[in-house]
Amino acid sequence: MKEKNNTQHHFSRRNFLAKSSMAAMGMLAVGPAGYASALDLLKKPNSKFSGVQIGVITYSYRSMPHDIHQLLKMITDSGISAVELMGEAVEDYAGKPQNRDEWPEWRANVGMKKFKEVRKMFRKAGVSIYAFKPSALGANNTDEEIEYAMRAGKALGAKSVTVELPKDPKQSLRLGTLAAKNKMYVGYHNHTQATDTVWDVALEQSPYNSINLDFGHYIAAGGDNTRESLLAFIENKHDRITSMHMKDRQTKVNGQGNLPWGQGDTPIVEVLQLLRDKKYRIPVSIELEYEVPSGSNAVKEVQKCREYARKALEG
Repeated sequence: MKEKNNTQHHFSRRNFLAKSSMAAMGMLAVGPAGYASALDLLKKPNSKFSGVQIGVITYSYRSMPHDIHQLLKMITDSGISAVELMGEAVEDYAGKPQNRDEWPEWRANVGMKKFKEVRKMFRKAGVSIYAFKPSALGANNTDEEIEYAMRAGKALGAKSVTVELPKDPKQSLRLGTLAAKNKMYVGYHNHTQATDTVWDVALEQSPYNSINLDFGHYIAAGGDNTRESLLAFIENKHDRITSMHMKDRQTKVNGQGNLPWGQGDTPIVEVLQLLRDKKYRIPVSIELEYEVPSGSNAVKEVQKCREYARKALEG
């Protein structure tokens, strides 16, 4: 009987403390349904495993039309706590005109209030923004648009803006110079033109030029690009890599397909474990590019990719 009384005492005390805490947050007044909703609000996504931040590039949700609020819900439903944010949804939220011809002037003059609101909105939901990728960093964009991208990236909390690696070194010099002026890194993204030296010119041009390494595309390029060369490249250049893209592609000889994770030739597990073991603080973006299976959707597939990464890092 004494043991039972003790159990009841501890249970009552825990129940009292829980109720007291929730009462302080105004939870008890809303009844059972509201209580459950309030508990859901306390849940925040987590996709940082063994010190490695797994994120997602929001391009992954392109098959599901969305505004900024719907996008945030997709991210949190995926269990993701950090993102590389594409430009469209946030620029629409900030009031970007529909007429493309008006974009340069709008970008040159828009204030940062709405971008700071997005940062706050995401942070409240448990999501940080580590990179920003608007369509404002190309050779045809004005210097004012490029500097806008960097200001907006800062307002969002990003460490870098990202863009495809230019073929013309004059453009990477231009971007690197403006990046140094604005103290914002530019991460250059690769496709299958990737080699171990393809970034060298850009990296020499500015300390603010950096690598946004897509190691799925790197493997798909074939040739001298192998599992071993990829791991060595990351070790050699880790201090110049500001973020990565992660997908499972086949090698060139196997067809270069984009496949569900674990079915291609990309050493995803080895790369993630290298980041973990070497303690490289490089965020890695899930980039969903394989075909979404019938009956599924992008959120469910990003969840699968997150789980694959978690097992690789915690296994």
